[in-house]
Amino acid sequence: MSVPLPIGVVGVGSVGRHHLRHLCRDRDARVVGLYDQSPNRAQQVADTFGVRAFDDLDSLLAQVEAVTIAVPTGAHATVGCQALEHHVAVLIEKPLAGTLLDADLLLSTATTHHTFLQVGHVERFNRAVRAVIPYLQDPLYLESSRLAPFQPRGIDVPVILDLMIHDLDLMLYLTGARGVSLVRGNGMAILSPLIDVANAWVEFDHGTVAFASTSRLSHSRVRKLRIWQPSGYFSLDLAEGSAHFTRRPSGACEGDTGWLGQAVLEQIHLEVRQEDALRLELESFVCAVRGGSDPVVTGEEGRAALDLALQVSDAIAAARTA
Repeated sequence: MSVPLPIGVVGVGSVGRHHLRHLCRDRDARVVGLYDQSPNRAQQVADTFGVRAFDDLDSLLAQVEAVTIAVPTGAHATVGCQALEHHVAVLIEKPLAGTLLDADLLLSTATTHHTFLQVGHVERFNRAVRAVIPYLQDPLYLESSRLAPFQPRGIDVPVILDLMIHDLDLMLYLTGARGVSLVRGNGMAILSPLIDVANAWVEFDHGTVAFASTSRLSHSRVRKLRIWQPSGYFSLDLAEGSAHFTRRPSGACEGDTGWLGQAVLEQIHLEVRQEDALRLELESFVCAVRGGSDPVVTGEEGRAALDLALQVSDAIAAARTA
């Protein structure tokens, strides 16, 4: 039996606590401890999970081979680079950073120190997303809707970096796009100093078009994604983890309309085993660090999602001043 990976958690707010909960149950990981800038919170969480709270980050980094980082976005580059410089593998929560300059600093530090960097775009592990992958074939149009109740926790960044970036990453991932040719956006700040509601229209360089709508001022939670391709369309409920594929009947070819009066569309319920997406993400990180495989979401992919999110933010700013 292989030796469990010694790992730590940096930042134990609402997200970091979930990291800790899953890692404590992972037989391939050994949680050495945690660090948080709030000593009281650190000790309280450490007592809850029966692990050690470290007084400073360097002390934790000296005893682990990997960390997950769930600190405020503005501190991602500082904390992430500190870990990478200790040759400690890093899983950093999305967004990779708040600016492209900070993102590039993280990437260059990981390269310089030959250290593993993964970005926490957890929707990649969503049951519905995993179910549609085998059926995707040249998506042409995507439409996402992501709504959430207001929470003060996320207002250090605009809703584009807080919520919409999940969908922007999925759009890049599912279409295989490497760049964009047009980005339009609109949005407004309502309860916080930064954008709380936003819409974005994106045209990718290979012709696919996407529309994303996001709000953190909703009474209910909605996480839906629809995808259209020549053979049919997908409807994904990311909150429920369900996915459906509506397509032409088996045997009907593109351009063939003879079946229209004879058969209804074929409805396929797509399923994969129900598993917690965050647990899968953390397990993939531990497995990759231990086995030397590539991360599921690379630093470069995290940068690409951040780049697109910032382009949306710039488009919104330009629309408001036009």
